[in-house]
Amino acid sequence: MGQGFKRSQRDYSLAFKLSVVEQVEKGEMTYKQAQMRYGIQGRSTVLVWCRKHGLQDWTHPRGLSQRRATMTDKSTKPLTPEQRIKELERQLREEQQKSALFETVINILRDEYGVTIKKPLGQAISRKQVEGLSVERACRCIGISRQAYYQRHQRERQCQDRAQTVVKLVQPIRLRQPRIGTRKLHSMLGAAFAQANIKVGRDGLFDILRQQRLLVQPQRAYHKTTNSHHRFRRHPNLLKAGPEQVIATQPEQVWVADITYLPTAGKFVYVSLVTDVYSRKIVGYHVHGSLQTEEVSEALKMALRGRQGKTPLIHHSDRGIQYCSTCYQEIHRRYGLTCSMTDGYDCYQNALAERINGILKGEFLLNRPADLKQASKMVAQSVRIYNQERPHTALKYKTPGAVHRAFM
Repeated sequence: MGQGFKRSQRDYSLAFKLSVVEQVEKGEMTYKQAQMRYGIQGRSTVLVWCRKHGLQDWTHPRGLSQRRATMTDKSTKPLTPEQRIKELERQLREEQQKSALFETVINILRDEYGVTIKKPLGQAISRKQVEGLSVERACRCIGISRQAYYQRHQRERQCQDRAQTVVKLVQPIRLRQPRIGTRKLHSMLGAAFAQANIKVGRDGLFDILRQQRLLVQPQRAYHKTTNSHHRFRRHPNLLKAGPEQVIATQPEQVWVADITYLPTAGKFVYVSLVTDVYSRKIVGYHVHGSLQTEEVSEALKMALRGRQGKTPLIHHSDRGIQYCSTCYQEIHRRYGLTCSMTDGYDCYQNALAERINGILKGEFLLNRPADLKQASKMVAQSVRIYNQERPHTALKYKTPGAVHRAFM
């Protein structure tokens, strides 16, 4: 990140703070390393987060973890010249055996496995870990010229400088979107790469992030929230492939709704979402502690309050008891919505809503909130970042909010 760029606490989302605290408490990095890695300003910012959101007890100061052991030097009798010669001969034989073993291993790696050793040996030379070994002698042992070594060393330094610049450009985005994918990062940073005169392709960005351990690891979890065994009426699926399939051509023609769970430090809470099919924008959401219909309907009410057009609107969902209930269907009749439902308990018939659930939980809601209030704050921040900042592949790397505004 650039020098002199000041940040306030509003720039750090709650999910990001909890993620940093978890990494520090697990011992994956110190609080100073976290500040350097994520570009967090302030000498004690991470410590404040640990005291506020962490699980450790900060009421008592830590004692010394371990006392340093003291070592006493034992007086030894000096060796005679004959004993010293025998000792040196023994050490020489061991070093010759070790050298022969390493040469054999290197030959096997090169001949049978095709492993090149020039790069690691060049790194060993540059680090100067062998005392008294000159570059000329090391190159002669490896079998390369000094010119080849210096050229390789210069290329590696250029690659390292480029990687550091790329990481500095990635960090501000990962600050707000910790699990955004590499392909989307490549699309978002195209102009920044051109301005910095850096040529990095998609695969090159993958390699840089892999070396820095910044690739996103997939997470999977399942928790059933749908009860489709009830007495209420099921409506037909209007989005199913066929001659009568409804295809959205602009926003506010088709909305999809779903419910997902969110684990907290206590019991589960639930998140109801309503998403526009065309723009992929989350137009309504609500975090609640039960699966009552009144709670679930708050997301639809929020979406209807923000509705701008008057075009016919289809509401698609699964066959959950909340969506089929009289209370929820009354909202449909009041606002003139057409109801559409899946044929059964098949998540692929409501794939878009399931995908939005996965994006929120897999990229933003990474840490367990303490309670319902904290969960509501995290979801609100995540939805805002998703709608306004995260590019969508299906939208040709445009944000859902930009696509939605273009038609309104």
